[in-house]
Amino acid sequence: MSEPGGPAAGDKAPRLQDRVLGGVRWGRLQEPLGFVKVLEWLFAIFAFGACGSFSGETGATVKCDSETKEMSVISIQFGYPFRLYQIPFEMPDCEGEAETRTLHLVGDFSAPAEFFVTLGVFSFLYTMAALVLYLRFHSLYGENKKLPIADFCITVCFAFFWLVAAAAWGKGLSDVKAATWPASLIAAMAVCQGQEVVCNAGATPAMGLANISVVRAGRQRHATAQGFAGRQHTRVHVFARGCVYSSSASSTSCCGPGTAGSC
Repeated sequence: MSEPGGPAAGDKAPRLQDRVLGGVRWGRLQEPLGFVKVLEWLFAIFAFGACGSFSGETGATVKCDSETKEMSVISIQFGYPFRLYQIPFEMPDCEGEAETRTLHLVGDFSAPAEFFVTLGVFSFLYTMAALVLYLRFHSLYGENKKLPIADFCITVCFAFFWLVAAAAWGKGLSDVKAATWPASLIAAMAVCQGQEVVCNAGATPAMGLANISVVRAGRQRHATAQGFAGRQHTRVHVFARGCVYSSSASSTSCCGPGTAGSC
């Protein structure tokens, strides 16, 4: 039993919590360094979250010139890490019986996507740790001159790698759009080269979430550069690259590894 007037056992946890949170100076978030760290933290979440959780759908329709066969609807789901060559879809056969042939999408864009997401996760963890150090242990940050220099060097490295990763993923995203556009499916299917076969575009993939990841990455680099190199305005433009496919009955420009059948 506790002595009269002594502290109760249940008061130890709240007092420890008060000691931990009491040392946090939330007002430092209004200072340039704290504010920029918060921006980096948020932009990193949006960047790797939008890319890592992306999923889309593309498709096409195939109508054979026969009264006995109905229109075939092809629907394909794809997403991160964008190993498209591993995603199969069924191509109907209009010449023989009601059979299908397995084809695959073309392309492997996992390298830039995984590099981009990995860098976003590490950036998120580092900025969170830097915020804890800056808000709770600011005295160490001010007394130890090596900490600001180390923070500066690490942030410059992150800014450089963000530039590389965003550029690589921006190019990869454009290639993903081209490979998953319904026109590429139609060009890759040999059945659509028949004169009596009608192939039309189906579901068009919505790439808005993937576009957000590239835009957020550009703002992440901008916030980092603004915090340590002055007001340097960085703009990232995302271009949705259009593709023109030229195919004939004898050749197709969209053949690649993992594609079954003749192209």
